[in-house]
Amino acid sequence: MNVKLFFWSITIALGGLLFGLDTAVISGAEQAIQKFWQLDDWTLGLAVAMALYGTVIGALFAGVPTDKLGRKKTLMWIGILFLFSAIGAAVAQDINVFMIFRFIGGIAIGASSVAAPVYISEIAPAKNRGFLVALFQFNIVLGILLAYVSNYLLADTGDMAWRWMLGVVAVPSLAFTIMMFFVPESPRWLIINKGDVAGARAVLAVSEPDNTEGVLRSIQDGIAQQTGGGGATLTQFFSGKYNFPILLAFLFAFFNQLSGINAIIYYAPRIFEMTGLAKSSALLSTVGIGLVNLITTMLGLALIDRYGRRSLMYVGSIGYIVSLGLIANAFYTESYGGVMIYIFVFIASHAIGQGAVIWVFLSEIFPNQVRGFGQSLGSSTHWIFAAIITNVFPPLTKSLGGGKTFTIFCVMMVLQLLFVWRMMPETKGVPLEELEKKLVK
Repeated sequence: MNVKLFFWSITIALGGLLFGLDTAVISGAEQAIQKFWQLDDWTLGLAVAMALYGTVIGALFAGVPTDKLGRKKTLMWIGILFLFSAIGAAVAQDINVFMIFRFIGGIAIGASSVAAPVYISEIAPAKNRGFLVALFQFNIVLGILLAYVSNYLLADTGDMAWRWMLGVVAVPSLAFTIMMFFVPESPRWLIINKGDVAGARAVLAVSEPDNTEGVLRSIQDGIAQQTGGGGATLTQFFSGKYNFPILLAFLFAFFNQLSGINAIIYYAPRIFEMTGLAKSSALLSTVGIGLVNLITTMLGLALIDRYGRRSLMYVGSIGYIVSLGLIANAFYTESYGGVMIYIFVFIASHAIGQGAVIWVFLSEIFPNQVRGFGQSLGSSTHWIFAAIITNVFPPLTKSLGGGKTFTIFCVMMVLQLLFVWRMMPETKGVPLEELEKKLVK
């Protein structure tokens, strides 16, 4: 693989590092925040989920600047939003101000989940596309691990430790924004929106050196066949022509969150404390979650272009069902000895399956001229359900108990397994323009 192509991809994927950091850092701070502002469970759920409500807005509308301003400029603004949010949330003196800054950070997370996978999928050769786009997910879980480690190290720094936990996100945010000056614009965006064939050719000469002209012609032909040239409008996107990829994107993102993954990421210390672990042990256990997540995500990256997206989803779905069933049973029987192991198995199942595949799959199944809209739809679906589940998880577990809550997640993963079996197409190794012909009629 070309070194320059890898550098571009890993730079863009650092948006995932910010995504993971900002997502998980609240897990170590949420109980201190509840105590500091004396919040009830519903208000705490709102404060924690506020970033996720921001992700919904970010994901819903990021397709517009991603398609109009370009992938590169959009990602630069995302880095600035992350920086602004981290500093603001860390110094907030009022819970409402805190929620506003967390909401802004959420906008950045949601937008990054649209712009970054789209960009990488458009510069990646078909044979390496799964690995390169999945670098975004790798950086998400690396960010989650760093957040857990940071939270653990900062936990004993005083009553205001939670402010430092939130503020550390500012450092990589600044680094990401600066690094964005050193990557080019997506070649497919240059052709569709600027008609800049020469600029696109220069980028493709790096990413597709053996077939630059062939890929260039394929992009131009695909655009002409789908829209007569140029990008599509939102009305054209919902015209019915793209119904199948839209349905795939919605269901894939829906099932991603109905596994309960974000509830566990956000509330891991609380879940461990529900099983009888002391607070310090619970925080340390979240570091274990981060390590398992990182190691198994690396395994997913190694396998995704070899065995395909559907194979990983089969493995992940079965792992989900087994681990969630065991967690639910532990709460029903109040036998908590194996819960930590069950949660590690759940995290591993997610990392190999949905975690490794989701951003790759969403970025592949839509044609070039509506990819921003499609990624936006899939990402916003993901974040809408993430926000809902994160917001209701504390009162839900309080009213239903852990057993019934995790049983619901388990049943949803049985339905996901049926979706993979009956509906999900394999996209491994297929050029984007060829996938367009198969999925759009």
